[in-house]
Amino acid sequence: MSDEKRSDIIAPIQSSTDSVNVVEKVEDDGEIFKRTEGAVDFRTVHWIHTSVIFLKLIFATGVLTIPSAMYTLGALPGAINVLGWQFLNTYCALIQGQFRNRHAGCHSIADMGNLVGGKIVREITGVLFLVAFIIVAASGIVGVSTALNALSNHSLCTNYFSIIAALMVGFFASIRKFEKIAWVTWAGFISVFVAVFIVVVGVTQLDRPAAAPQTGDFEFGYHVIGNPTFAAGITAASTIFCSGAGTSAFLPVMSEMRNPREYSKAVNWCMGLVTAAYLSFSLVVYKYCGQWVASPSLGSAGPVVKKVAYGVGIIGLCVSGALYVHVSAKYVFVRILRNSKHLQANSVVHWGVWMGCIVSMTVISFLIASGVPIFNYLLSLAGSVAFAPLALGLPGWLWIYDHADYYKGTWWQKILYGLHVLLILLSVFLTIGGTYGVIVQIIDAYRDGTIASAFSCADNSNSS
Repeated sequence: MSDEKRSDIIAPIQSSTDSVNVVEKVEDDGEIFKRTEGAVDFRTVHWIHTSVIFLKLIFATGVLTIPSAMYTLGALPGAINVLGWQFLNTYCALIQGQFRNRHAGCHSIADMGNLVGGKIVREITGVLFLVAFIIVAASGIVGVSTALNALSNHSLCTNYFSIIAALMVGFFASIRKFEKIAWVTWAGFISVFVAVFIVVVGVTQLDRPAAAPQTGDFEFGYHVIGNPTFAAGITAASTIFCSGAGTSAFLPVMSEMRNPREYSKAVNWCMGLVTAAYLSFSLVVYKYCGQWVASPSLGSAGPVVKKVAYGVGIIGLCVSGALYVHVSAKYVFVRILRNSKHLQANSVVHWGVWMGCIVSMTVISFLIASGVPIFNYLLSLAGSVAFAPLALGLPGWLWIYDHADYYKGTWWQKILYGLHVLLILLSVFLTIGGTYGVIVQIIDAYRDGTIASAFSCADNSNSS
């Protein structure tokens, strides 16, 4: 066995047709988007722009929910969860990118599922992808409607603000190419980063948390190690996992890169910055707010700072929701027009299908946002139902597919093979346990009034 193969861990080895049984071959020799005369060129995204898109896909929602999860788990287990999940999410993102470079016809995670498991796996993976990003798009709509509530002192019914938020998200999502939407993500990332930084500084200046009783004794709720129930603990862990698990959305962006070989560079920059920000920001907010952290956490430093933070961050919240709608719509768009001349043509069919996909994804996200209007529970639901198999289980399978001979290789290769089997089992546990936990939490929240009824005018922005 060659030295190259012995040293390889992440990068898939090119398997021969004799060693790997290809269930159904997808386009494997070239990119989905062709550079041909007369066709719209989608492959125009530089790796720096790719990094910013990745940052915006990951950063906006997670940093707003981790402090609440830390209250459930405690500071130490919460920090360990942040580091552990982010490491796994980064590793699995690199696996997906390396697999995609070996099999360039894979535009989405569903195409990868088709390659390793056939049509049934492709359809299941595609449904999970849509469920995941429709749910996180819904969380983006919740974030924007919460911002509008804060800035207007709840001058309208929350459901009306959700409609306005959905229209804003859908408008930005309709930008057709990632190259064009990349410029918007610069403003979006900066706005959310500055907004979160304002809150982090703001909470350190308060004598007591803004949401806590302002007179008399009160229970602060800061724990180094928490003591949650299984349902609460697995929901909190799923929330933290989900904060960095949207890596399957990287693949459609990769298909529009000028040089897909620079994908790993963009991933490493993105996930490194995200991990550092998540850990530092969430620990500070939890340290100064305890159990009185808001969800989303931009409301944790009092009404004045809350308005300032939401005023600065509303662009970023909107762009996040738009990116999630965009990647889900782009998946459906490519599935419909993949083998058609309209895929890269400025035709009526092209634009009709694209706008139809955008409208459909936006409407479904709005309905979910109105039905489950608490930020944390939306993300936990997405993490357990969809992101666990997409971000952990399937990447483990992809690695095994391209390293099938490791099962009978050296002892180190057998260990690597076994670790990726464990990765698949971990995804199964998180899917089952996390779904159970978040369903229990949602039922309890409706029972005790933490969540108002679906499509209610009540403001749930401070619920956790």
